[in-house]
Amino acid sequence: MYSAIVFLPLLGALIAGFFGRQIGARASEIITCTLLTISAVLSWVAFFSIGVDGGEEHVTVLRWLTSDTLQVNWAFRIDTLTAVMLVVVNTVSALVHWYSIGYMHHDPHRPRFFAYLSLFTFAMLMLVTADNFLQLFFGWEGVGLASYLLIGFWYLKPSANAAAIKAFVVNRVGDFGFALGIFAIFLIFGTISFEEVFANAPALPEAARTMTFLSWEFDTLTVICLLLFMGAMGKSAQFLLHTWLPDAMEGPTPVSALIHAATMVTAGVFMVARLSPLFALSETAMMVVTIVGATTAFFAATVGLVQNDIKRVIAYSTCSQLGYMFVALGVGAFSAGIFHLFTHAFFKALLFLGSGAVIHAMSDEQDMRNMGGLRNMIPVTYWMMAIGTLALTGFPFTAGFFSKDAIIESAFVAHNGWGFYAFLATVIAAGLTSFYSWRLMFLTFHGRSRASADVLHHVHESPAVMLVPLGVLAIGALGAGYLFKDLFIGGNHEHFWREAMAAAGGTEILEAMHHAPGWVAWSPTVMMAAGFVLAWYMYIRRPEVPVALARRHVLLYKFLLNKWYFDEIYDFLLVRPAMRLGRFLWKQGDGRVIDGFGPDGVSARVLDVTRSAVRLQSGYVYHYAFAMLIGVAALITWYMFTGSVH
Repeated sequence: MYSAIVFLPLLGALIAGFFGRQIGARASEIITCTLLTISAVLSWVAFFSIGVDGGEEHVTVLRWLTSDTLQVNWAFRIDTLTAVMLVVVNTVSALVHWYSIGYMHHDPHRPRFFAYLSLFTFAMLMLVTADNFLQLFFGWEGVGLASYLLIGFWYLKPSANAAAIKAFVVNRVGDFGFALGIFAIFLIFGTISFEEVFANAPALPEAARTMTFLSWEFDTLTVICLLLFMGAMGKSAQFLLHTWLPDAMEGPTPVSALIHAATMVTAGVFMVARLSPLFALSETAMMVVTIVGATTAFFAATVGLVQNDIKRVIAYSTCSQLGYMFVALGVGAFSAGIFHLFTHAFFKALLFLGSGAVIHAMSDEQDMRNMGGLRNMIPVTYWMMAIGTLALTGFPFTAGFFSKDAIIESAFVAHNGWGFYAFLATVIAAGLTSFYSWRLMFLTFHGRSRASADVLHHVHESPAVMLVPLGVLAIGALGAGYLFKDLFIGGNHEHFWREAMAAAGGTEILEAMHHAPGWVAWSPTVMMAAGFVLAWYMYIRRPEVPVALARRHVLLYKFLLNKWYFDEIYDFLLVRPAMRLGRFLWKQGDGRVIDGFGPDGVSARVLDVTRSAVRLQSGYVYHYAFAMLIGVAALITWYMFTGSVH
């Protein structure tokens, strides 16, 4: 069953990729969607058999690599954490596949698109089922490759190519640290197996507990965890390495829903949770994870306030919600972080696919300033988006209410300085999230229409193949929190998680969370309501207020609109110097030095020398014997005059 879950998406990718032209676009769609649906159903079976009924399985596929003491199997580690991720990845992926049949209906390259989608799903499944660091890295780089292919799917569009390259390069920064962390793991432990590393980490020998670099001594586990977390920062778009995520919206909307909302960007969260036995041993690493997560949650929420592209608003929302997940991991509430990953997949995929339905209805218009008044024109899409917005903002008894509030409460009861900082940042971000989410709803669906008459004439509800996946995701956005809270963070969480994460998912802090003061528990709900009221006042009651505020606070507005100027800073500090260096090496090194000597440069002189050397190869044995005789005579003469012969 587990082999089928992992390899059915790969089979679909191979069929659509290599035989798409022969079997046609329709057959490619049906085959990939059917195989993903089977994989999703089997994932739910695995979830209930492993997580609910209890158990853990290790499935060896084949011997992968043997080199001296390094022996690696390609194996599946199936525990509760893996089962949760299988459900998230395959359920969302299957729904996105079916949705894409309608959304990509007019695209001439549908077989390639569906092949890429299934390839991405396979790479993500390799990542979450990994039994060792090498397999984890293989899946890690596989989703990076698939992300590049999908973001740049419309390769004739310059902005899509630029966004794909940007995502690839920024992730290389994080992956450099991730690879160094894996190298350090093997150097210290002599193995890259999760089981052996987790077993040996608490009893690390005294000589191995510190490492020296440039005469400074560092705690070994802290260095390893921080290097690994660099990879998580890149893949999960955390503060400083976040700049690729909003630009990735240049790809088709189903790509945004699958990769950059529900699955790939959660790879970093999964990795930290999987390696929680290591991270729990380093207080410094946990502090860094918390601070970075809290800063990301606040930063991305502030930028989302003023964005006008409907997909970019949701993209910054994704960035902010990922920050929440890392806050939970950093304070030790591992199960709360994975619970939010689980619920977030439903309502964020719902919002992205809902925005795709809006764009589809509006003839590819994405600027919310050119929308408005769509509530009665596309009512099903409106209510689906409303459900996603309620869940995202944490409306009582929706999925986000249970998972996001748990993170905020766990940050408060962490009883340390960075935990309280995370509490303040996440509470403020909750209010900002509510504001920009309802701003999106009001600008898009309420008020007067600001679209042209020609666009309005073509506004229509999406086909059933797009609306049915929205309905399924809406059910998850409404009920996933209430149905699964007891398993993830409630009374049954220890039995549910068992050994899948450190301290059974953070038992101690979850117990403290349930005893948080009442005002702490109510604070995110109050902020949610305040954000809604403010958005209603500014975009329904007094729509002239936002314009007046932007004119009155021009510097702040431009600061937020330009995303804290991170792109400009990186362009000045990194991109332009690299371009200048490349231009110098091109003009001076290649042009002046390599091509500058003689009529045709160094390359011509190399050719002259090789032509002369070729003439020495006559093919006559006596010529070679004569050359050898001269060589022997020269060596004897040299030894005689240097006194080397005794």
